[in-house]
Amino acid sequence: MNTTSPLKIGILGAGSIASTMAHTLSRMEGAECVAIASRTPDKAREFAHAHGIARSYGSYESMMKDPDIELVYIATPHSQHAENAELCLSHGKHVLCEKAFTVNATEAERIIALARARGLLLAEAIWTRYMPSRRIIDEILAGGAIGTATSLSANLGYSLGHVGRLQDPALAGGALLDLGIYPLNFAAMFFGHDIRETISSAIMTDRGVDASNSITLCYEDGRMACLHSNMLAMTDRHGYIFGDKGYISVTNINNCEGINVYNLKRELSAHYDVPPQISGYEYQVEACAQAIRDGRTECPDMPHEETLRMMCLMDAIRASWGMRFPME
Repeated sequence: MNTTSPLKIGILGAGSIASTMAHTLSRMEGAECVAIASRTPDKAREFAHAHGIARSYGSYESMMKDPDIELVYIATPHSQHAENAELCLSHGKHVLCEKAFTVNATEAERIIALARARGLLLAEAIWTRYMPSRRIIDEILAGGAIGTATSLSANLGYSLGHVGRLQDPALAGGALLDLGIYPLNFAAMFFGHDIRETISSAIMTDRGVDASNSITLCYEDGRMACLHSNMLAMTDRHGYIFGDKGYISVTNINNCEGINVYNLKRELSAHYDVPPQISGYEYQVEACAQAIRDGRTECPDMPHEETLRMMCLMDAIRASWGMRFPME
């Protein structure tokens, strides 16, 4: 990678999340989108035209032959992530792969091993891990503003019953992998992974994926996290961290809009704004660019070990529901 020129990125998949990334890259100085690939050539051409992208490809394989592309952003359904990442890595491309990283931990282990063997970056695009809000909350906790934190809660829900891929077991659908991953990451960022017990339940659709779920994590040190996700209803998307001197309220755990700290009288004692952003995607792209410059195969904000832990946790949660995908 040329450290003086923008990171050249190809986008694999031409859906809505890819569109957000393309818009973000168009406004960044340290990265640029040079190509888009879709299995539908017309869709690739339309996407390229809409976003001012120089090259479009009607297959994923054809984009791999583009020598200008340094990193590929994978924006396909969960069920395709492992296969797509293997394709990119086998052609010498660094990879930023959307969450959920893969269908399960077995797939994640396989592509991580390939990335390490090839000396290529492989990162999970769980954007909340890279955002400045994470460090702001870390600093509040370290400063003792709420004392000793003993519990947290987080939820994420949208009315997505019309989204076909979320209903489809063959595409690794359901609320957990698409939405529940955010409350789980919220808990992991601030309470870690020393979990003693996981208690969960789910409301299943008639096609066998979870429409909504509730997850309680009990930690070895006595802390507790209560989490919820729902793909059939809007929720307030709030996160809370409760301590013996007050509590923290996070507006929108999916893309933090502000952080409030309250004292023992439930009075607002501090408010923290988050920095202005393009979309929020820029932080993960910047982290990838830096990691590539440093010769890393993973990003410090979301190392492979953390990705594997999250996949193992979701595997265990799904197993407790008896929820398996057709490809497993």
